[in-house]
Amino acid sequence: MRHLCFRAGIPGFDESNLPRLLGSAFGFLLLLNHFLGVNSVTPAQLRSEVVGICLAAFSITLPYIGKFLKGANPVERQSLPEGNQQIFILPESVSDTVKEDLAWVSYVLLRNTNTISVLIYVNDALCVRGYWNTPPDASKAQQTKWFKENIEQIGFASLNEALYFPQMRESDLQNMLPKGAVSVLVEPVLGVPENSKPSQGFLLLASSMGYAYLERDRAWIRALANKFRTRERKPGNS
Repeated sequence: MRHLCFRAGIPGFDESNLPRLLGSAFGFLLLLNHFLGVNSVTPAQLRSEVVGICLAAFSITLPYIGKFLKGANPVERQSLPEGNQQIFILPESVSDTVKEDLAWVSYVLLRNTNTISVLIYVNDALCVRGYWNTPPDASKAQQTKWFKENIEQIGFASLNEALYFPQMRESDLQNMLPKGAVSVLVEPVLGVPENSKPSQGFLLLASSMGYAYLERDRAWIRALANKFRTRERKPGNS
């Protein structure tokens, strides 16, 4: 599920802007050659210059086309409400493999969806990442206890179907959700068929945007939740 990508390795340089820079330089040289050329321009040369200018213009607009087709970065499309603090909690009493899975899934959810807050609770293992309205000056152990108490009170640990609130209203969830949360998605982690336990936990995502999760987003998040049901997960097992 992880991937490799090419990087130029130039600190502070965004490689997506490379076509724009090359196109600008190429177009400038073509224009310079056209106006400073000592000889008259033949029709064949003029056609070549027009083609070159078109290619340069395409290179300049290519990064913008890519951003339009891909969509803006989720973090850029929504505001980060004030009054929250950024936290990252990983369980200690689980294997390194489980920690890696929790860290990676929570990261890609924040990176690739309109999400500011992620909570993953599977077989009593808790991962919390993003912006949350936790008690001030609380340690990670106190934050973990606070989240688990809220989870027990809400009852999501036994959830067997997804819940989606595209426009959040006043509810019991507000005590745990970050300030400014508008959309909330709760996706259960269901047990494998051989497991008598119907639910192993859930993923909770919060966004400061209304209607933040389209059907394709929810389908992808469901697939990520299924990652945690591929094998029995018990804290402390390798």
